[in-house]
Amino acid sequence: MTSTRLSGAPASARDHRRWRRYLADEREEGFVYRDLAQRRSGAEREILLGLADAETRHEQHWRALLGDDLKSEPKVSLRTRALAMLARRFGSVFVLALMQRTETRSPYGVDSDATESMAADERIHAEVVRGLAERGRSRISGTFRAAVFGANDGLVSNLALVLGVSASGIGPSAVLFTGIAGLLAGALSMGAGEFVSVRSQRELLAGSRPSEAASTAVASLDVEENELELVYRARGMTPEDAATRARSVLRGNEPLGGVDSGSDEHEAIGSSFGAAISSFIFFASGAIIPVLPYLFGMTGLPAVLVASGLVGIALLLTGTIVGLLSGTSLFIRAIRQLLIGYGAAAATYALGLLFGATLS
Repeated sequence: MTSTRLSGAPASARDHRRWRRYLADEREEGFVYRDLAQRRSGAEREILLGLADAETRHEQHWRALLGDDLKSEPKVSLRTRALAMLARRFGSVFVLALMQRTETRSPYGVDSDATESMAADERIHAEVVRGLAERGRSRISGTFRAAVFGANDGLVSNLALVLGVSASGIGPSAVLFTGIAGLLAGALSMGAGEFVSVRSQRELLAGSRPSEAASTAVASLDVEENELELVYRARGMTPEDAATRARSVLRGNEPLGGVDSGSDEHEAIGSSFGAAISSFIFFASGAIIPVLPYLFGMTGLPAVLVASGLVGIALLLTGTIVGLLSGTSLFIRAIRQLLIGYGAAAATYALGLLFGATLS
């Protein structure tokens, strides 16, 4: 049986290749969703399986168009299996971010052989995956912030430091010592700053929660005066809502706490020691890169070029990761990181050249 397009026109070999590619894409997306669902429970599992079922419906559409020309089912690619393996080892947030980009870029909206409902499905899928990815982004945002900021600060600050002192004309051993000193000083500063930041945030949030002493006083309150209303009004409730909540607490229907004080609880998640250690390690891992050429005995302009090249690759990588997890353009985020880093390094290199010329 010769396959035909939805318009009724005979299908060409080019149409067949496109349909087979779409079929392969749908199979791979369904495979990823089912694989993710195996490690989820409750609502998230049901959502992922629902997405997989929708991809199966889309598969059937392309199979029907291909008809007898479909000699064999497309195999799930090694790339897709690698994504599933990464999700099993490192969590699903990266995979969901990639799937969000895939769903957003679906060509069905402009392909006359895809139905309107399929195009609509893909647009909705993008929003569903965006919501699932947002949960993962929220869970890792503290660690992710420390990782990206720490590594990026180490890359940029130590590259700028190394290039600046190198341009001044001092010896390679002094450049190496300066780079290592900058690594240690910066990493210790980042670790101490993160420790203080997280510990202070936890203390601020603790100071905003209802105290146990206030809870024990509820039973002795004057019901007629109802001072408890003032507690909830102080925490942002309207007079009417505060009165309703206070009456409910006095009747024993609700605990004293449970009022949103406007604080972001997620910001306090994690250990202050853990945050400090992570920041130290991430900063040091970035700061060591511009020092590597000098550790291996390189000097002069070759060392400067190699250090700049290595840092540039690392900056592109961190920018790509930011773009991936935020669901935005990978290219724009990568180039932004690169330009910012190179801009800072170029400024200090120019100052080093000026300072070296002044000394000579």
